[in-house]
Amino acid sequence: MHAVLEFLDVPLRILHVMACTFLVFVVLLQQGKGGGMGAAFGGAATTQVFGGRGAGNILTRATAVCATIFMLTSVTLAAGSSSQDRALEQRIALEKQKKAERGTARPKASGAPADSASPAPAKP
Repeated sequence: MHAVLEFLDVPLRILHVMACTFLVFVVLLQQGKGGGMGAAFGGAATTQVFGGRGAGNILTRATAVCATIFMLTSVTLAAGSSSQDRALEQRIALEKQKKAERGTARPKASGAPADSASPAPAKP
């Protein structure tokens, strides 16, 4: 699953941004109680182009489609992000385990304490 999400990461992000942008414009174009943005773009002209009820149906359907796409891409991108976080945590734990194994396998310098984080000075 991780490989599939990694492969689709960039196209999903592009689709997500496009859906967000289109959703904003569709919502702003809808006619509200005060006339919405339709009045700002010519008022009666938009009513003539779409018809009296046609604009509401088209914009309502476009809003529903964009909102659905937005929700699906949001959930998918969040799932991909969390799986990448888990994979990163596993890699970090594995590296810590390898360091611990290497630390116990090597003998410490005779003058340094066993749990010292600083390396022993080099001998000339």
